[in-house]
Amino acid sequence: VSGEASSAFCNVRPPGHHATRDSAMGFCFYNNVAVGIRHALDVLGVERVALFDFDVHHGNGSEDILADDERVLMLSTFQRGLYPNTGLQPLGDNVVNLALPAYSGGNAMRAAVESGWLQAYRRFAPQLVFVSAGFDAHVDDELGQLGWNDDDFVWISGLIVKLAGETAGGRIIST
Repeated sequence: VSGEASSAFCNVRPPGHHATRDSAMGFCFYNNVAVGIRHALDVLGVERVALFDFDVHHGNGSEDILADDERVLMLSTFQRGLYPNTGLQPLGDNVVNLALPAYSGGNAMRAAVESGWLQAYRRFAPQLVFVSAGFDAHVDDELGQLGWNDDDFVWISGLIVKLAGETAGGRIIST
């Protein structure tokens, strides 16, 4: 935010997207991403922040904390019917959840993201972008069945970089 760097990578695991405002869940004790977003908004004076949450699991904790905060747009992808079995009904108008069916693959994710995220992102025009990245949607991870390959992660990351360049001066904080 100060201009010292255009982006930051926070090597913390996990980003914490299952931790709710009052409960630890799914190996997440603190919602590091939500703490960072609230700090940017409440302390650093950023007015609009987007959160991209891509993972095989729904970021229920981030949604719990950030839903209905008009200063935040949460954009998420996850596998339908998998832990924590949430996300089918967004908790706020500022949440765009893309529940993908098992075995749908990267092309389905790309189509869903293009039709479900882009217009909402551009209309919101955030000044700062956070990424809560999970890689358990990868084809080689046996716990999830989304079947994304390396190119799919490159694609979604490149799209986020492009979008952040359009509205946020390229400012991305990735966890």
